Amino acid sequence: MSLTVPSWPDLLGSAEHSVVHLETRDSYAVDYETGPFADWRAGHRHDPGDRAAWWRPWLDLISATRARGVTVRRARIISEPVSEYTRFLYDATFTNVAAGEDVRWLARRQASDIALPGNDFWLIDGRLIRWNHFTGDGESAGGEMSEDPAAAKLCADAFEAVWARAVPHDSYEIR
Repeated sequence: MSLTVPSWPDLLGSAEHSVVHLETRDSYAVDYETGPFADWRAGHRHDPGDRAAWWRPWLDLISATRARGVTVRRARIISEPVSEYTRFLYDATFTNVAAGEDVRWLARRQASDIALPGNDFWLIDGRLIRWNHFTGDGESAGGEMSEDPAAAKLCADAFEAVWARAVPHDSYEIR
């Protein structure tokens, strides 16, 4: 039975205890001509002191989720030296942290012996998975929901193994 993919507010709103997110790609859909990545490549950097310039609805959602007492953790497995896109993510991650996410980074070489799912995912309360599917070019190929207990256990175990080895954002030095 296929589950309907809920909106992000509905998905995160359903969390009672925990939300974890594992990212495993070195780049995601990138518009090199316009948008935030192009602006970053041209030298624009968010000013941490000018919250109004970078705060966005996604950060409101994370902040509201945290305000309900739900932990939100994100782990990124990255290749080193990092891709240009990973450097862009790194520079903007302070916004996720400001919203209440706990973010860690793990060098891909340190993840070689961890059993990982084939796709990035969000895991809600250790039981509900939102798989993120991507094309080879990093474009979104849609989400998929699962409540399969074996898949949820794989995701939970993988995430915790990555988390245990990963470096907190504030301590990670980009290479």
